[in-house]
Amino acid sequence: MKILPNGQRDFVGYGRNRPDARWPGGARMALVIVLNVEEGAEPSLPDGDAATEIALTDGIFGEVPAGTRDFVAETLFEYGSRVGFWRLHDLFVERGVPLTMNVCTQALLRNPEIASAIREGKFDLCCHGDRFLRQFNMSEDAERNAIAAAVKGLQQTLGRAPLGWQSRYSPSERTRALLVEHGGFLYDADSYADDLPYWVDVAGKLHLIVPHTFTNNDNRLATAKLATASEFYEHLASAFRVLHAESARSPRLMTVSLHSRISGQPARLEGISRFLDLVAQHDDVWIAGRSDLARHWIAEHPPVTS
Repeated sequence: MKILPNGQRDFVGYGRNRPDARWPGGARMALVIVLNVEEGAEPSLPDGDAATEIALTDGIFGEVPAGTRDFVAETLFEYGSRVGFWRLHDLFVERGVPLTMNVCTQALLRNPEIASAIREGKFDLCCHGDRFLRQFNMSEDAERNAIAAAVKGLQQTLGRAPLGWQSRYSPSERTRALLVEHGGFLYDADSYADDLPYWVDVAGKLHLIVPHTFTNNDNRLATAKLATASEFYEHLASAFRVLHAESARSPRLMTVSLHSRISGQPARLEGISRFLDLVAQHDDVWIAGRSDLARHWIAEHPPVTS
């Protein structure tokens, strides 16, 4: 695969020559499960924002006039932090399944118990920014400072720096270069362009991308594109079956993305449990934190520029 300059669109990728991922233990397939810890970092009138965030909640769009507090949306976010996180946390801890925590710094500052759970559980850590900031609307210095503040906040709260980054909204044209400038990141997940990791050239420095997913994502539940836990299970199970079958020819990677205020609702947890049951039936799947997967890719597939 040719390594292209960052920002240059690539419609070819690996093409028909997908690499042998060489997952640990001879696994045919790798699985990364991401829990987005965002609640408390979203825009809200009490925090001085112009409007309340409604996206990815079960709230009613357009019901509350602009400039008025939307207590439905506010409390749905609070549910994710107060209840939903713990429901998902306990499920994955009891199953012994690794999670990548995709964390907004402000969310941890507002819930020290969640911060303690992440710290004590030594979960894989990816920075999801400080708050919900639209980086594509920011100046270069403002975005640089926002990245530094988010990382510093996680270091102070958790005692360690995040090894990955994923922007809460679309990144700007500068984001990746600013991440490389900041240093300390193994990868970023600001791409949906592939199933497998790949390298880009950021001003002469080679940088790893571990793509995220909008498809295997419980945002499908919050937007009513999928209505029930059973539908979400079938959606995930279908992706898993296809990728696992393809992995007989060449190893594959699947990413699943969850949110505490969505999948942490009782009516939805069963779909996640059933999916974990399905995965557990296969002894050739490596379930990993995204940082461990990035380390593996760096070791097994270092960039080749020739």
